[in-house]
Amino acid sequence: MKLKTLFILVVLMPLMPPGVNAQGYKANWNSLDKRPVPEWFKDAKFGIFITWGVYSVPAYAPKGQYAEWYQYWLQTNAFNGDVAKYHKQVFGDKTYYDLAKDFKAELFKPDKWAQLIEKSGAKYVIPVAKHHDGFCWWPNKYANEVWGLPWTAMDVGPKRDLLGDLFSALHKTSVKAGVYFSWYEWFNPLYKSNPEQYVLQHAIPQAKDLIERYKPAVFWTDGDWEDSDTTWHATEFLSWLYNESAVKKDIVTYDRYGKGIRFKHGSVYTPEYQPDMEFGDHYFEESRGIGFSYSYNKMEDAWDYNSPQVLVLLLSDLVSRGGNLLLDIGPDASGKIPPIMQERLLQMGDWLKINGRAIYNTRKWIRPCQWSEGKRNYKPKRIEGDFKANGDFMLKLTVDPDLGYAVKECFFTKNPTTKEVFAILPKWPVNNHFIIKDMQLKSGAVIKLMETGEVIKWKQEGSNILLTFPVFSPVKYKSQYAYAISIL
Repeated sequence: MKLKTLFILVVLMPLMPPGVNAQGYKANWNSLDKRPVPEWFKDAKFGIFITWGVYSVPAYAPKGQYAEWYQYWLQTNAFNGDVAKYHKQVFGDKTYYDLAKDFKAELFKPDKWAQLIEKSGAKYVIPVAKHHDGFCWWPNKYANEVWGLPWTAMDVGPKRDLLGDLFSALHKTSVKAGVYFSWYEWFNPLYKSNPEQYVLQHAIPQAKDLIERYKPAVFWTDGDWEDSDTTWHATEFLSWLYNESAVKKDIVTYDRYGKGIRFKHGSVYTPEYQPDMEFGDHYFEESRGIGFSYSYNKMEDAWDYNSPQVLVLLLSDLVSRGGNLLLDIGPDASGKIPPIMQERLLQMGDWLKINGRAIYNTRKWIRPCQWSEGKRNYKPKRIEGDFKANGDFMLKLTVDPDLGYAVKECFFTKNPTTKEVFAILPKWPVNNHFIIKDMQLKSGAVIKLMETGEVIKWKQEGSNILLTFPVFSPVKYKSQYAYAISIL
């Protein structure tokens, strides 16, 4: 071996994650699981999901259920025929496929969407480019060929490349653009007759077309539960994605790649309406709608949507535990984002403008939170047989506990670059005094209220820090939902 070549290899080897050779990531979980989560994603903390498609035409599901599953509820006669009765009453003899003509997106303004998302403080966005019904936001031959009918937004309904238009708008902002892609299509005729052929001739080529054409920063896969990772050829696909694709360096991927793989293999773990799950040091992203459905559900009322306080506390809790929040919005069939969803995004953005340094670019501190006295095993209320947690769970954990239960008095994060530690308090301290337990500060340490930059007086009392806040004024302090301090 030439000396120059040897020198290059020696220089490059430390740049590779342990267990990864010069040929890249091999098509097995032992190798693929060694790929680190891109740092930009760990810095981002907050993303927006957009669930929008043909299912947005009926925009219907019993309250508490996913409206984007409309086709499945309809064709399986779910909920004692409730969805089928609704469909017959509103759409008569039309099939689900006929509804694509009514998905017109006539009010879709991609620049306005992009601007709203940027104002929310989100750093990335993931539109659902293809859900389990197989309908695609972007033009591709695979959808129409296998379904035998126009089944992309370019060919029916909007008659435009919805994904391309949104990506173009997002590229004018600071928000990174990703995509959601479902491997499984409920009623795909090829899948029903030959799953292997479906995967190799439809799903994988379609996924590669999506990635190579739009070069997303995030590839959020779903619909994997029906078959094994072997059937989906998951490890071969990920090896291609990490080694050969146009986005191989910084693409973010997840864990939904086959039955039994979720929360076991893959990159970012994906709890869904499950904010009480713990993953140790494995990176995760909790996704949920503002209400109980990802796509717009006209059966939901104002009180079914989480308050900005709940959402801010949820974000703070997830980040303190080493994760991200992926918050979903569901536009209606015209492309209008419901005003209540717009309002929630703007409220999140207002809080992040003030306190974002305690969220962005941070990592877990030595402990995620400080507990009060009491029981710490409170569990969120769930409908029997359902996995989804009510958003009010965060209020019970912070400001409105049930009798005998502890609360999280503050959340901690740290910035590894500036060495700052942040504490996010769900409420202003009683009598303006707050104790941080088990913290030793050096003489000369400075604690500031992030909203105003005011220095907070402190003194060491044994192993604890006693803080004295200014007198609260609702005119002066606008954070409302939680108050962040920096410690340096």
